[in-house]
Amino acid sequence: MTEDTPQVTGDTPPGAEHTSPVTEDTSPDAQDTSPVTGDTPHVTDHGGGVWAIKVPIPDNPLGHTLVHVLDTDRGPVLVDTGWDDPASWDTLAAGLAALGTAVTDIHGVVITHHHPDHHGLSGQVREASGAWIAMHAADTEVVVRTRSSEPGVWFDYMSAKLAAAGAPEEHIAPLRAARASGRMRTLPGLRAAVPDREIVPAELLPLAGRRLRAIWTPGHTPGHVCLHLEESHPANLPGNGRLFSGDHLLPGISPHIGLYEAPEDTRVTDPLGDYLDSLERIGRLGPAEVLPAHQHAFTDAPARVRELLDHHEERLRGLWTLLAEPLTPWGLAERMEWNRPWEQIPYGSRNIAVSEAEAHVRRLVKQGRAEAVPGTDPVTYRAV
Repeated sequence: MTEDTPQVTGDTPPGAEHTSPVTEDTSPDAQDTSPVTGDTPHVTDHGGGVWAIKVPIPDNPLGHTLVHVLDTDRGPVLVDTGWDDPASWDTLAAGLAALGTAVTDIHGVVITHHHPDHHGLSGQVREASGAWIAMHAADTEVVVRTRSSEPGVWFDYMSAKLAAAGAPEEHIAPLRAARASGRMRTLPGLRAAVPDREIVPAELLPLAGRRLRAIWTPGHTPGHVCLHLEESHPANLPGNGRLFSGDHLLPGISPHIGLYEAPEDTRVTDPLGDYLDSLERIGRLGPAEVLPAHQHAFTDAPARVRELLDHHEERLRGLWTLLAEPLTPWGLAERMEWNRPWEQIPYGSRNIAVSEAEAHVRRLVKQGRAEAVPGTDPVTYRAV
């Protein structure tokens, strides 16, 4: 994904970048320090028939997606697949070969959410193996909608959302120019599979010989799920099984929480509220170990949940202070603290930052700590 790629401030199509360089890194060390298997440094054995393969994400500071392989009585099942890129595909295939299996042997794929570093290779996996692909209905809806939308609809939507957020015309102009030129004939991410099975919250997935239960954790996307492996930890660590956490709970990063809406959707969503509620649900679960989709496995999920809850409350307090002066979401994003100065944040990441600012403002409004200023266009918000 290049830095000048236009990006939506709201619900992104599956090909859009989902985790921004402006996302907070709350850890002094965000590198993967997991042990490796033999001479294949991209494969980690987590014990009990669970492995992780580090599948690269091209040109992205996250570096890689941890694609997990779960052994079942009917063959290996993947949790996520990685980015749709030849090098990513080759790495996935090499990792499976190191485990004595192959892409053609994959029995099924469970997708934590629709973003391209998780869902991207699912179409190729299904084509090679005939595997079923499972996803929560809310994210499947995004995938289906993307395939049925004309690219121009998204350019118009992105332009309108940015204008409503207070973005300057010079920022919106590249989107209008792209729309007029017709240079983007299709939306990205279209090679990912349309899922053929639904992940139902609180139900066990049909995996022979394993107990894997879906936990709906909206926030990062509307249909994000964590997957609870209800089995004793192979190293007898204290706690309640293991958790494949996708992007919901990461050891050193707070995932992007922006708006998820369709162009025709008139609902006022509260993604940050959804995320915070979902975090508390995972904290109460108390898994012995968390196997996330980025960085590295970790323990003490309740402590990490508390850190993230505190982080977002601190950010909400900071925004409430900024809103002593009425501001648009764009104006807020310009003044918020990111991991680099605003003038150094690239085009697409600014759009993501504005989306995150607006998600936080919606939470403040819902809490009664902020309100829209009547009669403003673009709308501005103020603290109350």
